[in-house]
Amino acid sequence: MGFNITKFDIEKKDVSIKEGLSISTNLDISEIKEANTKEIKTEDSILIAKFKYIVNYDPEIAKIELGGNIIVWIDKELSKTILKQWKDKKIPEEFQIPLFNIILRKANIKALQFEEELGLPSHFPLPSLRKEEKEWGVGYTLPQRFL
Repeated sequence: MGFNITKFDIEKKDVSIKEGLSISTNLDISEIKEANTKEIKTEDSILIAKFKYIVNYDPEIAKIELGGNIIVWIDKELSKTILKQWKDKKIPEEFQIPLFNIILRKANIKALQFEEELGLPSHFPLPSLRKEEKEWGVGYTLPQRFL
């Protein structure tokens, strides 16, 4: 139903890319609550999940942190289950997987934009062509992991 970034904190500490660079990501849900729906007449529920997405470059050359909210329109019974489990900081798998996929899709694109602007390497491999020798000549294909 809705997705918005409420915070971004980007810092490039070192201009040189060091040997042995490791890039890791982390996604954290800090809050799930029911939205105030007095103005909306519906049998369903609207939940708001607050998230934080971090890209860390180690050794510490940079860090990208995005925070935001995702708003989802969801079945009332599933909403009750989600909110009950959230009291123990757990998220049911049938909700967690689609929720994380939406956040990752949006946050990865935003992080890639910042990486490009700061001259940082991408935090995941992007598709690229490679030269391939064939019996009848040279061809270009995408690496297997992208097919």
